[in-house]
Amino acid sequence: MKRLVDIAISAAGLIVALPVIAVIAIIIRLETPGNPFFGQTRLGRNEHPFTIWKLRSMHQGTPALGTHEVAVSALTRTGHFIRRTKLDELPQLINILRGHMSLVGPRPCLPNQDEVIAERRKKNVFEARPGVTGLAQIRGIDMSMPVELAACDRAYLDTQSFGLDLSICIQTVTGATNRPGR
Repeated sequence: MKRLVDIAISAAGLIVALPVIAVIAIIIRLETPGNPFFGQTRLGRNEHPFTIWKLRSMHQGTPALGTHEVAVSALTRTGHFIRRTKLDELPQLINILRGHMSLVGPRPCLPNQDEVIAERRKKNVFEARPGVTGLAQIRGIDMSMPVELAACDRAYLDTQSFGLDLSICIQTVTGATNRPGR
């Protein structure tokens, strides 16, 4: 059932989002040289690699590292805005349609994030399709906290429901998250 909901929402979302994606892509291209889209290898369900798609928020040539490892100065002016508003994630609707991702689930990690991978293996987190957003994101837990991240991902998988997914989506869109210090 979750997959059918993902397909319906991502297909409808893509129809609505295509003009927004196009405008942002033009703005990115006017601000900085290079492709306005950014593809990066991530680990998906059962640790299968796939290419995640985003609108580029950083200057060309920025190292392929986790977001928490990259200097804020690497972000473009447009990048600050699209990151804050989550608009950089819109192309991931294509990843959902292709079956690489779900709307809600554990965020996919980079293949070189060894600590995250090890902790997720211990908790069998890779049994699930990764998500555009997830419980860890609304709780302010990122890849720099591998033990906490894997535990939160596992807690989500053990309690997932349509209601929880809806709540996570609403909190992601509204920014009403449970981040530390809020």
